[in-house]
Amino acid sequence: MLEHRLDKVLTKFTEKGAAGVALSVRKENQTLYENYFGYADLQKEKTIKDNTIYRIYSMSKLVTCVAGLQLLESGDFLLTDPLSDYLPEFKNMKVLENGKVIEAERDILIKDLFTMTSGITYGGEATEVEKLTRQVMAEIKEKEVKEHTSKLRELSIALANNPLEFHPGSHWKYGLSHDVIGALIEVITGMSLGAYLHQKIFQPLKMNDTFFKIPIAKKNRLAKIYDRQDNGQLVENTWIDSDAEPLTVFESGGAGLHSTLEDYQKFAHCLAQGGTSEGVTLLSNNTIQLMAQNHLPEEMIPELGWNYDNGYGYGLGVRVMIDQAKGGSNSTLGEFGWSGLAGTYVFIDPKKQLSAVYMQQMLPNFETYHQPRIRNIIYGSLN
Repeated sequence: MLEHRLDKVLTKFTEKGAAGVALSVRKENQTLYENYFGYADLQKEKTIKDNTIYRIYSMSKLVTCVAGLQLLESGDFLLTDPLSDYLPEFKNMKVLENGKVIEAERDILIKDLFTMTSGITYGGEATEVEKLTRQVMAEIKEKEVKEHTSKLRELSIALANNPLEFHPGSHWKYGLSHDVIGALIEVITGMSLGAYLHQKIFQPLKMNDTFFKIPIAKKNRLAKIYDRQDNGQLVENTWIDSDAEPLTVFESGGAGLHSTLEDYQKFAHCLAQGGTSEGVTLLSNNTIQLMAQNHLPEEMIPELGWNYDNGYGYGLGVRVMIDQAKGGSNSTLGEFGWSGLAGTYVFIDPKKQLSAVYMQQMLPNFETYHQPRIRNIIYGSLN
C-alpha cells in the first residue's frame, strides 16, 4: 500500500513539478520505501540515482544544531548562557526600533540562536536590518571568494556590529542564527565547522557524500537545479550556486551543505532511533527530547509564517508537531524536522523510530503541496 501510494504521488510531482525526486522511508531497522523518479539533468537525460548529490540548503540547520547540542552534552555551554560569554562581539547589543538605535533589553542567549529568537535576520529588502545584513553578507562573501576560505568568525563579528531587528527573545524570525552557532562551534572546539561536522557526524555515520564543498571528482553527480516557469516549463538555474542569498559562506551552518538521499537518511534515522544507530551515538535520547519540543510561547507561533507549518511549533532548530487538528496532520505529536530552499524535506519520529527524507531541486519548491502529502501518506500507511 505504501509503495503504491508514494509511487503515484511522486510520479505526479515529476509530471507537474520537479525534474526529479527521491524519497527514503525507514522504520526501526527496516527500509519501508526507497525510490527515484525523473532526471538530475534534463538536457542530458541523466536520471536521479542513489548517488545523486543535492543542495540541501536549510536542512543544513538540523545538522548544525545537532553539532551544537553535542557541545551542550559535553558541558561546553548552557543554553541559558549569554552568547557574549563565548563570542564577545555580541556584548551590549543594540536594537533598531522605530528608526532609532537603542540598547537591547537583554543579552542574546545561546538558546536564542537555536530558536531563531536572537533578532539576527537574513539579508533582504523588507526591513532596514535586513538591508544591513545583506550588505554584510555581500562583503564577507567577497572576502571568501578572494581568499577562497570560509569566514564564519568574520561573519559573526560583522553581524554583531549591526543592530538587531528586535529585542532578543521577543519574536521569532528566520535568519542567520544557525550560522552564528557555526561560529560558536568553531570558537569552542578550535576547529573549522566543516572539520568538526566531518569528525563528529559525517565520518562516524559513514556519510561519505556530505560536505560543504563538493570534491571535483564528485561534481558530476550534483543534480541540476531548475526554475519552474508559470507555464510549467523547467529552466536550468545558472546563478544560484554562485550568488544565492542564503549561501552566506562556504561553510554556512544554515544553508551550505550538499548530501545524498542515503547519507542524510543515515543522519535522520540515527535521531529517529534515539540518537544511536549501528553503534554510533550523535546525541542522547534526553537531548533529542529537549530539541524536539516546542520552545516558543503561544503568541509567537504565528510568526513561523509558512502555511504548511500549521500545527507545528519550533524547538531547537526544528519544527515540532504540537497540534494535529490544527495542522490536519496524522503524524505523531513530537514529530520534527525541517526543509530546504529547493524543496528537500526531512521528518523524524523517535516514538515510532521513523524517518523520511525527500530530495528535489526546484524553485519555487512547491513545499506546501508536496511535503504534507508525503507525510500523510506515510503515516496513513502505518498500523
